[in-house]
Amino acid sequence: MTKTTTKTKIKPIISIIQNMDLLDDIPLEDVRNFCFIAHVDHGKSSLASRVLELAGNLGVQQQLTAMEHVHGTAAVAVYGTATATSNRYNDSNVNDSDGNGYKYNNDDITDASSSGRVSASSASTGEDEIDFNHNQNSNTITNVNNTNTNNNTNGKEQIELLDTLAVEKERGITVKASAASMLYTHPTAKNKHGVLLLNMVDTPGHVDFSTEVIRSLSSVQGAVLLFDSAQGVQAQTLSVYEKANSMVNIGVVLPVLTKVDLPSSRALDVALSVSELFDFDPDEVILTSARSRKGIAEVLDAVCYHVPPPKELPDDNGNDNGNDNNNSDKDNSSSSSRSSSNSNDKVLRAQVVDSWFEPLRGVVCLVQILSGELTESNRITILEPLVKKKNDEAGTGTGPGTGTGGSSNDSDTRNYISKNKEHYSVQDVGLVLPHRIRTGRLRRGQMGYVIVGLRDPRQARPGTIMVLHKDLSRVLDMSLPETHTTSSSQSVLYASVHPLEGEGFDELSNAIDRLALNDTGLEIQRTSGASNSDGSGGPYLGPGLRVGFQGLLHVEVFQQRLFDEFGLEAVVTPPKVPYRITYLESKSTHKQRPSDAPTTEVIEDLSKWPGQGIRFKVEEPVVDIRIMAPMEYAGNIMDLIKRKRGTGMTTKTIDELTWLFKAQMPWGEVVTDFHDELKNVSAGYASFDSRESNPPFVEASLSKVDIMLNGEVVEPLAFVCHKESAQAHGRVVCKKLQTVLPRQQFVTVIQAKADSKIIASERIRSYRKDVLTTGGSKSVGGGDITRKKKLLEKQKRGKKRQQSSGKVTLSQAAFNSV
Repeated sequence: MTKTTTKTKIKPIISIIQNMDLLDDIPLEDVRNFCFIAHVDHGKSSLASRVLELAGNLGVQQQLTAMEHVHGTAAVAVYGTATATSNRYNDSNVNDSDGNGYKYNNDDITDASSSGRVSASSASTGEDEIDFNHNQNSNTITNVNNTNTNNNTNGKEQIELLDTLAVEKERGITVKASAASMLYTHPTAKNKHGVLLLNMVDTPGHVDFSTEVIRSLSSVQGAVLLFDSAQGVQAQTLSVYEKANSMVNIGVVLPVLTKVDLPSSRALDVALSVSELFDFDPDEVILTSARSRKGIAEVLDAVCYHVPPPKELPDDNGNDNGNDNNNSDKDNSSSSSRSSSNSNDKVLRAQVVDSWFEPLRGVVCLVQILSGELTESNRITILEPLVKKKNDEAGTGTGPGTGTGGSSNDSDTRNYISKNKEHYSVQDVGLVLPHRIRTGRLRRGQMGYVIVGLRDPRQARPGTIMVLHKDLSRVLDMSLPETHTTSSSQSVLYASVHPLEGEGFDELSNAIDRLALNDTGLEIQRTSGASNSDGSGGPYLGPGLRVGFQGLLHVEVFQQRLFDEFGLEAVVTPPKVPYRITYLESKSTHKQRPSDAPTTEVIEDLSKWPGQGIRFKVEEPVVDIRIMAPMEYAGNIMDLIKRKRGTGMTTKTIDELTWLFKAQMPWGEVVTDFHDELKNVSAGYASFDSRESNPPFVEASLSKVDIMLNGEVVEPLAFVCHKESAQAHGRVVCKKLQTVLPRQQFVTVIQAKADSKIIASERIRSYRKDVLTTGGSKSVGGGDITRKKKLLEKQKRGKKRQQSSGKVTLSQAAFNSV
């Protein structure tokens, strides 16, 4: 049997690190902006890291390793030979940015230089025609020893390179969206080098960080929707798909199955259920595995083929240098004539995608260049979008980068405004790969970082526009994209944060302020620290801050980041949801409210709950929940929904193993322990997603339950529940507090009070010293018992004084019991 010889034409390896000079020749039509969206733990960050590896952003050696799985070992040998034969390496192409930017080590430089670098000239000098024996279409996965692979302390390969926060690495989740740019050789490219510029964004998967997902979707034209081949469709998968499908700038959503190499993978079943539920073609679902590097090239090819390039702004005639091979001179002459004839040509308009704070450099902005060019030493002004009324938001606004935003010369219809006359000097400009590389300028279609000396990320919120200060008056009358994602998200949970020690309040306040610079979802309200003021725990907790969060996971991440980044342990009270109170007319004259007082108000702090004798009605926030779970747990989940006062429950079969449950449920029931109970009744297989109902508030019969310690109300421990279950909930909380509160030298009485009635009570016995023993085995003598009674009565009076003046220490465990 004779061997067949396959003749393949191989181009030299191209990556953005070695070929930075190619960026000047890439037109806007050769740019692809896309992001990964999925449920939690469906492999977004791992797949994104493998994409960067194949594109060469992690170094030549890792790129060769990735290409071995795509083309085979023989092909990679050809790639290495072709790359090393005629190439040059330019140190200026990989200048590291100051501060926290990426720094190459000597090993990386040595490995990269030995493998060769591809310049723009060598990349365009034809192709090497080489014969070798291998199967080009083989999907066989082999184990490759990669000397540059990042390993953790357990020897396990660490591939989640975009997760940089300590909390992300520890929990294995993505909290903050991150971006990276790369070059990729593809036949759809129209420039003479045959490469595309890909701007990729990795997004969080948890519902608490949905703001990051919306922000990322607003800056791209395509989304890659991931499905775990073992778990199938999950609740958050539906949510992120609906977000992407509702945005007009998203041109395509690509389905991808991850973790197909797991023994528990159900790739075929999941692909069929995905095609039925989301109306995808089953043949177009891409099978991938980040661990074994399977399907990575197919994902990139699908992005290059199907994701549309960003559209240019209506009044932008183009300022690219990228030209066709046969018409480069003609295109250059025509572009120069357009530049001289159109005053709007090359006018800088850069939209902020994200911003974060670094201690050494200040605010770092991730921007997308819509038109023009941004270079270092430019003086720029930041335009903020106008806050529109709800009846004005039904227009035809689009996301950034789509080029279809409205423009008008009428100042009444402008959607951006310069709120101040400040202008800033551009200090540092470059690309994110995901490490930062300083390039000195950014051109149209590129996405990169900018440092201009800002000290607060709120000065450059996502959606704001950077323009040259000299062009400010002209830009206000030009086309600018409309955006509705710059307003800060409304908090859905509120909690008080207190230091463990009373004197640590200033340090805690400063740490939270610094943390809020990188977490725009936090809503901070300062308090005076008085015993009855907002966010104060009275004699038990002292002064604190009232903080708004986006969900329960956001609270946990906040606590962990506070400890990881600042070394502070804080006490966070149980999160509370807002309630809407409508005051009714009182029959009693001395209970009448002031005439100028509002009849309806939203209460976020339970200390403002109406007192006894005031007539009012309560409306609680409700959400629509969706639960995805295996069919065998359907009965348990239905019982749980009923116990949590869920209404309007419906079910739908997703596939032969999975059911979808929909219901409306009070938000207060969801944020307490619903997630834990759902995992318990479904053996950990169920997932759920929630969103605001319409209407968002529903009237309910609720009571506020106060928790008292030795007769004094501890406001942070108060909670609201349904009147019928107030006594049962009060008993549970008192029992839990009895086990977690420390035993004192005096008796601690724990009571729950609702509607001016004590509904539950528990006691913690005090320590008792044997006062009848003076020392050792010698006891109080005397024939009369009155001497012993006198000592016991004296001890009793002392403990009574301690009970009235003693302080009970409240730990985080005490608040977790509520």
